[in-house]
Amino acid sequence: MSTLFRLTGAEFDSMAEHGSFDVLGPKTIELLHGELRFMNPAGPVHDDYIDYMNRWSMTNTSESIANIRVQSGFVCDDHRPEPDVVWLKPRRYGRTRPTAPDVLLLIEVSDSSLTIDLGEKADMYAQAGVDEYWVIDIPNQRLHRMLESDGKVYRTVDILMPLQTPAPSCNPNAALNLAELFEVH
Repeated sequence: MSTLFRLTGAEFDSMAEHGSFDVLGPKTIELLHGELRFMNPAGPVHDDYIDYMNRWSMTNTSESIANIRVQSGFVCDDHRPEPDVVWLKPRRYGRTRPTAPDVLLLIEVSDSSLTIDLGEKADMYAQAGVDEYWVIDIPNQRLHRMLESDGKVYRTVDILMPLQTPAPSCNPNAALNLAELFEVH
């Protein structure tokens, strides 16, 4: 009989702080449901969309509205995900990791991970109280916008198409041109 060893968020944090994962090289690891998950290396399409969303984020907000982080972890209950782009409440986070209540907007760019991003991660983020979660659905050229976590699920789930221009709740003036994002002419 085999036994799966599970980690808590605090154990993961301690291991990371002590360099326990350094031997793995440049691989990205997330802690989800007590399991270490290795993330697939991003390909050029995924990197391009992350770059686009980072530039859009930086151009359409200010330091007084949000701190923008790219592929950076945060404390999400006992999980340690590393979303592609996250807008955080404006402050310094040098002494502690941001937590779910600090998140204003969380964005996952999804190419091969769509099922996980729309299922497991959406549930995890809703349960942690992340108020706004976007999934950039590359294969289907659409944006899944989830709002209003009730602590279990998102009460509002919209699927937006390229002719629409959604904006984050924390900054309604930051309209995202989906036709430009998906290069639809």
